[in-house]
Parts: sequence; C-alpha cells; structure tokens
Amino acid sequence: MSGLLQKIDSPADLKALTPDALPAVAEEIRKLIIETVSRNGGHLAANLGTVELTLALLRVFEPPADKLLWDVSHQTYAYKILTGRRDAFHTLRQTGGISGFLLREESPYDAFGAGHAGTALSAALGMAVARDAQNGGEHVVAVVGDGALGCGVSLEALNHIAGATRRFIVVLNDNEMSISANVGSVARYLSSLLAQPRYNRWKTAVERFARMRLGLGWLRNVYFRLEEAVKSLFLDSVIFEEFGLRYIGPVDGHDLKKLIGALEIARNSDEPILIHVATRKGLGYGPAEEDPEEWHGTGAFESATGRVLSPAVRLRYSGVFGGTMERLAEKESRLVAITAAMMAGTGLTGFASKFPSRFYDVGISEEHAVVFAAGLACRGFLPVVAIYSTFSQRIVDYVIHDVCLQKLPVIFCLDRGGIVGDDGPTHHGVFDIALFRSVPNLVFMQPKDEAELARMLDSAVRWNRPVMIRYPRGAGPGTPVPDVLEEIPFGKAEVVRTGADVQCWALGDMQRLAGKVADRLAQRGVNAGVVNPRFITPLDRELLLESSRSARMIVTLENAVVSGGFGSAVGDALMENGYGGRLLRFGWPVQFIPHGSADALADRFGMTETAISDAILRAMSAASPPPG
Repeated sequence: MSGLLQKIDSPADLKALTPDALPAVAEEIRKLIIETVSRNGGHLAANLGTVELTLALLRVFEPPADKLLWDVSHQTYAYKILTGRRDAFHTLRQTGGISGFLLREESPYDAFGAGHAGTALSAALGMAVARDAQNGGEHVVAVVGDGALGCGVSLEALNHIAGATRRFIVVLNDNEMSISANVGSVARYLSSLLAQPRYNRWKTAVERFARMRLGLGWLRNVYFRLEEAVKSLFLDSVIFEEFGLRYIGPVDGHDLKKLIGALEIARNSDEPILIHVATRKGLGYGPAEEDPEEWHGTGAFESATGRVLSPAVRLRYSGVFGGTMERLAEKESRLVAITAAMMAGTGLTGFASKFPSRFYDVGISEEHAVVFAAGLACRGFLPVVAIYSTFSQRIVDYVIHDVCLQKLPVIFCLDRGGIVGDDGPTHHGVFDIALFRSVPNLVFMQPKDEAELARMLDSAVRWNRPVMIRYPRGAGPGTPVPDVLEEIPFGKAEVVRTGADVQCWALGDMQRLAGKVADRLAQRGVNAGVVNPRFITPLDRELLLESSRSARMIVTLENAVVSGGFGSAVGDALMENGYGGRLLRFGWPVQFIPHGSADALADRFGMTETAISDAILRAMSAASPPPG
C-alpha cells in the first residue's frame, strides 16, 4: 500500500490533511475495501456508500471521546481502516482476524457493538443521558440507515429523545435500501424529502450566508425561524421535527464539503438534530452500483470483472424453501409469504414475482411480521414467516402470546439455523432451539436434507397449527426434491442406521457428522445407530424409549447451543423414564461463538467426528453395564 492512506493511523492523522486531500483518501479507501472483500468476502455495497460520510464524521468529531454509534455496523469498513485497523484489515472476517461488525473489545473507537438493525438510537440516547447525568461534554452521534428507521425500537427511541436530552445528533444515512429496497410509509416519506431540489438549492445558499454570520446570536435565531418558515413552503411536514429533532437536509452524502458543513452545524447545536444524508450504495464499483442488493454481502470475487470465485454449489436450502413455497401456492390459495426485509436472502424472490398479491415485505420489523401473520391467520389465511434464525430472537414474546397461545396456523421458517461462519456472533443462529422448544402448541422441526425440508413445509400447511422449521445456511447433501411430497408422520423420528451399543440422535444437518462418527466407532468395534429426530417438539418419546432399553449410550448432536437445546429435551425425556445409561450431548457451548470458517470453529469447539467419537469411546470405557 502506498499513498495518503498509509500515513493515517488514527483520526488525528486524518485531521492533519488538507481538505483537498480527502477525495484521494476516499479513493484509496474504496480500493482497499474492494481488494479485501474480493478475497475475504463481506459487505461491499453498503461500505462503498459510506466512505465520505466516515471521513466527514472523523474530521468533525473526536472519537473515542465523542461516541459514534453505527446502526447494524456492517457499513463500517472505512471506519475501521481510519481508526487504527488499516494494517489488520486484510484479516477482515477471517479466523482470528478483525470482525465485519463493530465490536467493543476490538477497539476503543467501537463505542457500541452491533449486527442487528435498529439499536443505535436507543443505545446512543442512553449514552447521551448518562453524559448529561455525569456533566460530560462529549458528543453522541447515531448513524442510522433509512431501513433501520422503520424498526419499532427506532421509533420508540425517536419518541423518547426530545424528553431525555438537549444534545443529541442523528445522521440518517439514506440510500433507499436496507438489503432489499425499502418498503413502507417511512421509505416513501424519506423519498419525498429527497425529491425537493428547490428547497435544497434555497437551503444551501442560505446556510452558506448564515455560516459566515453565525457569530451574531440574534442572526442565528432569525435564520432558524426563517428556515422553519421556508421548509413549510417546500416540504409537507418534516416528521422528525414533530419528534423534537431539528431537521437538516437532504445533504449529498458524497460531497465532503457539504457533509462537513452540516456536521459542524450539528456539533454546535444546542437542541437534538437530525442530518438527512443521501448516499449511493456501491459507489465506486460498477457491478455494486448496478445491483446493490446482489452485492450487499458477497463471497470472494474477481475485482476486475465482478465474477464470483466461489465454486458452484448445490441448490441452497433457501432456494428449496422458495421453490417449495411456489409449488404449494399453486394449489393452496390461502398461502401467503411474509419476510422482514429479507426477500432475496430467504429465497422468496420468485414467490414475490409470481404471487405479488400474496407476498408481504414488512421491512426490518420482525415483531410486526409475527403479529401481522397472526391477524391473517385469524381470517383463514396460512401465513409463512421467513426469517433468519438470528433475528428470530426478537420475536419470542409474539410467537408465544399472539400465535401459540391462540393456536393460530402460522408457519415460521428459520433460515441460517446454526453456525454461519464469518459473520460471527451477531449472526450465528444457535439460540433458537433453546428459545422455542418449550413453547406450548408449537411444532418444531429440522430436516435432514432438501427433500425433507420440502416435505416438512408441505406437512405444516396440512396441519393447521403453529409450526416452526429451522434449517442451515447454504446447501444440503443434494437430495432431490420429489415431484410428490409425502406428509411427514407427525411426531415420528426416522431410524437411519441401526446399532445396539450407541444411538446417535443427530438433528438435521448433523446427520452427515453422525454417519462419520458411526463409521469411526465401527472401526473400534462399537456398533452405533443413527436416528433422524425430525421433531424437536413433539419429541418421538416412543422411539427414544426403545433406544434407551437397548443402547449403552444415547448421544445427541445439534447445530445449536447444547444447554437447553435438543439434547436437553432428550435428557428430560430419558430422566422421566428412569434411563440408567449414559447420555452425551454435543452442540455449541453456552458462549458467543466468534467469527471464523465453519471448519475452524468445529475444530476449536470439538464438533468433529474425531473429537466426538473419541469422547464417546472415553465415556463408554468408564460407563456402567447397559441398563436392564
């Protein structure tokens, strides 16, 4: 690396540069981001869109003393580069490297960790109120995307700001997208603000004059009152000012001079203020500019051409889910699909195209998605809520109170169940089983392969009750989906491999690992059977009791936290039936699993055939004789 960026080890170094040097720094940052993401994968389009905004924030404010919070924080690569992590940036998202999100333990500049949308306003407000209580002088800035602004928690925070503090800065980064294009009234409202060129031209001219004269207190007050009057002529109602925040904008998010000027006004403001910044996702890289949704998150690619370098993969589980939904919708007119700003990620793009009147993207509003689905179910529809497992953590109360308590036929499909690799602890879907397995009236399943996922979804439509299906990220073993989908026997597990010494109850994507464990045990003279449980709840207690009568040991495997998970359910059932043999449970420990490749994480946490089979052999050598 050469050039200006090589000389920037901290925001202080950035401040030492002349304003004329900043565009060159921006160009170097974009080049470094593209080079690194092309090798490591990561979030590309969002990061390319916030380079100038990051430079402006670090020119005007003084982190880590000033607190800069980024909602989601998947757009903070430039921020990491400019806050002392440039030389480590090549390790982005790699095992042992720096995170793709903000992480408090990674740097003092990361004021608040993130990964899910909607948290920045509330956290920043908490910091501002704490500052006021401690008579502090630092600034608190929340950078919030337009997609996250529709979150319930964001709106709750907006409702609280004016009554809680006088000094608070919101930067609204408006690129008209979250991952997919934004939907809903908030998105339409922001678009209307961006489409007022006459107001923007007037405001720019007046602010240029006012900045020259703001030393006069009386003129500052006149200017503010004049601005409010003129806004009413051009803009319908600036809703943020109804919440008690002074509105400035829209500001060109790629014009450093305008950005710095607006942020300086905010820095000197004695009232809560919101700066509306218009940015363009993917700026500086043609393919990402043309298709920012496709380039939101990417694997390795050839930077010169945009050609994805990852090997061809089998049909992913999300693709199987989407394809099955389309098949079922052809014959079941009551079926509707709901997602929370994850149309492409959950595999519903085709469904949305074929059945637009039966597809609902509610934006980043997972809780609303569930209660909305419950309302549809009350009127005879069969709603399917497609959501990532990690975001299902937000919906626990609504699943319990609004769906299961009323026994409403809502189907939840949890994509990315289990370890997801390089995105790390904010995105691993390992808590869903522990969160939902004890909810009454909920049928909870996980398929062993693609064909079984299709059968489970088809069966869930038939059962007319609350159902949840979890499945992992990526592709399965490649089992073709049959033309005719047979109903899954309700509450019944499947014996995949018989064995008298050990019975391995391996949930879903753990079947392949269980087969390898059984093969390795067979080499040591241990006869191990493998069961595909299918159901987390209701558990097939009849088959489990049969296994416990003959096997010296019951083993459970799950791609989830082991405590409170599927293995715990098996243990509860065995204990209730007086099982006297050994139970070994294998899953992820109750801790936040770091980012890294799936293989590296499996090696580290003992989720390999070698580690598991060795543990079984050790336990068997110390075990008592098989139960009577």
